[in-house]
Amino acid sequence: MTNRETIEFFRDNDNYLIINHRRPDGDAVGSAAALCRHLRQMGKTAAVWKNPETTERYLPFLEGLETEQVPAGAVLVSVDLATENLLPLNGLDFAGRIILSIDHHMSNDGYAAETNVDPKCAACGELLMEILPELEPVSRETADALYLAVSTDTGCFQYSNVTGDTLRAAAMLKDLGADTYHINKTMYGTKTIARLRLESALTESAEFYAGGLVAVCCISQSLMDAIGATEDDADDISSFPRSIQDVEIGVLIKELRQGGAKISLRTGEDYNASEICGRLGGGGHPAAAGAQDDTGMEQAKKRILEAIAESGVVL
Repeated sequence: MTNRETIEFFRDNDNYLIINHRRPDGDAVGSAAALCRHLRQMGKTAAVWKNPETTERYLPFLEGLETEQVPAGAVLVSVDLATENLLPLNGLDFAGRIILSIDHHMSNDGYAAETNVDPKCAACGELLMEILPELEPVSRETADALYLAVSTDTGCFQYSNVTGDTLRAAAMLKDLGADTYHINKTMYGTKTIARLRLESALTESAEFYAGGLVAVCCISQSLMDAIGATEDDADDISSFPRSIQDVEIGVLIKELRQGGAKISLRTGEDYNASEICGRLGGGGHPAAAGAQDDTGMEQAKKRILEAIAESGVVL
């Protein structure tokens, strides 16, 4: 579906329920909030499905938008959701029911009846920034949500996925009134004591392979509990191993409280994170991807190292 067709879709339909992915990041939350606010501004009925894994730092952007009820005849729209395997744990009945997927992941598997995917966009919020202004003028609140989406999926414009279009979108959002200073300070300029302790523990326990090319860090639930860290404290920590000097492949493995482990992979330009995670049934972007292992951290570490080796890296 093209942007023009997507614009007509939103004009022609109503009664929207917007869904993002499991363990939603800033792009997922910001995109859902922005789309919901904009549709309401158009006079449409719209709500965001209440995701139980949304962390506290993102909740202000969703104030007054969430619901736990699926309206009769709801038009289900997903944002930043590449595969139905990542549907929220409290919404598994949504499988096979998504009408429109708006996404920027090259690994989107076409699960929705209609799909608008643009991998050239650094964030789903950037794609929405091409669509929403064509429907209605963008409000300051919507601009805030879109800036959250674009800035978080680019590491505040540090990552290699940033293009001139990304920076132009950010500039437009600033002109529309987005509170960039407050969002930047909250998301990137402030760390809790628990977050600092978590980073210290990861520094001490980091394992290196391939002469320092690969770094692996693990976060267990016992570590989280010992230092009093919450999911908010661990948000966006996936990039930590890759930030170490000379590391080109950074692996973060986090034990999940409900069992199993989440694998987050960040890579330099010479390696493809999406292809590596694809070997484990995951996916994402060339520089940032993820996968999950239901057995636990040790098996997850073994499998991701095997996948990295299969990609040609001599460990």
